[in-house]
Amino acid sequence: MPEVNFTGMNKKFQSLRGMNDIDPSGLSTWKFIESRIFEIFASYGYQEIRFPLIESTDLFKRSVGESTDIVEKEMYSFEDRNGDSVSLRPEGTAGCVRACIQNGLLHNQTQKLFYSGPMFRRERPQKGRQRQFFQIGAEAFGFPGPDIDIEMIFMTSAIWSHLNLSEVVTLNINTIGSLDERNKYIETFTDYIKRYESDLDDDSKKRLTRNPLRILDSKNVKVQEILTDAPMLLDHLGETSRAEFNNICNLLKKRGIEFKINPRLVRGLDYYCKTVFEWTTTELGAQDAVCAGGRYDGLVEQLGGKPCAGIGFALGLERIVLLAEQKEVVPEKYTHNSDVFVVCEDNLWSQAIITLENVRAECSDIRITFNCGGGSLKSQLKRADKSKSRVALIFGEREISENTVSIKYLRENREQELIDIKDLTQILGSIFNVGRV
Repeated sequence: MPEVNFTGMNKKFQSLRGMNDIDPSGLSTWKFIESRIFEIFASYGYQEIRFPLIESTDLFKRSVGESTDIVEKEMYSFEDRNGDSVSLRPEGTAGCVRACIQNGLLHNQTQKLFYSGPMFRRERPQKGRQRQFFQIGAEAFGFPGPDIDIEMIFMTSAIWSHLNLSEVVTLNINTIGSLDERNKYIETFTDYIKRYESDLDDDSKKRLTRNPLRILDSKNVKVQEILTDAPMLLDHLGETSRAEFNNICNLLKKRGIEFKINPRLVRGLDYYCKTVFEWTTTELGAQDAVCAGGRYDGLVEQLGGKPCAGIGFALGLERIVLLAEQKEVVPEKYTHNSDVFVVCEDNLWSQAIITLENVRAECSDIRITFNCGGGSLKSQLKRADKSKSRVALIFGEREISENTVSIKYLRENREQELIDIKDLTQILGSIFNVGRV
């Protein structure tokens, strides 16, 4: 008989650093946010797409950029059993584009899509930023004009409105021009910044040779001082890019959406062009971005598809959850998972549970919690109150013998009622304003 090694059997396992659990009590805010955002997407005609958590590492090298911090420092990459390098997705756009190309979704057609789920980056965990983090993103393909740009920004504004967070977020926008415009600007910018090369921090020196535009993203105070007199990308735009950007700004004004033009906003991923935007907040400390996106017209072709315009954005759920909790914007119905709590005497549970199945079959929108496990009626009613249900249904000897049920109102000053069992579905439907299935 082989020996069994019990070493470490009593070890208590912990989640990995930066990868957190979310227990049921903490999910109410998440569910509220997700439901609101999905409703907005549906109202704008966006459809859900799902794609894998793991992709070829080369997909992200080619899309995000080999010189980015994400690819160089933060991706979870490893070899599979075939020796191929694969990576947990650090963002959603590249996988979405790959899925669209592979499944023929961009062939002579347009697409408006959204996705949600976990992303992975090996960063230093901090408030609102974890190594496994959740994003909801939207992507649109095949729309070359600025109309889709403004629709995207309007859609994000509608999200803040529906979450009751409009007052604590600010829109920052910029344009980084076409590829030709950006390349000409890079030459001018590089000539300027090279004069101060000895004063740059190490990250900026690396960016100078790989992707000079990303120096504009630097958080280093000394670098920001150097950038004060740097040439502006906005001054190097052609007439078409300038007109498109001005049109977007004018439409934002007409819609009453306040915004800031941030000439140093370039976004950290290599695939962006033209319109870029961020929604930021001052409520969460240094990590102020809660939503970011922009146009990426060359990415589809870069990943093997035919030329196709693209634009998208992603929202960081952890940060939005923190905002929603701070501002207490979650409606009460999301803070509990039960509308009706059912109590009954120990020997009567079989009759009660059958009745409840009939109710659920006809009114599936009503959330009913049955007190499995028994106990005294007093203790069961305490659980009912703790559940935050609006009503309790009581099945006692009298009720069962008379084919009735008692309704006790837990959140209203109303007398307890004894009703005929055949009327239960109708009465619950009127209480919760729902109809039969």
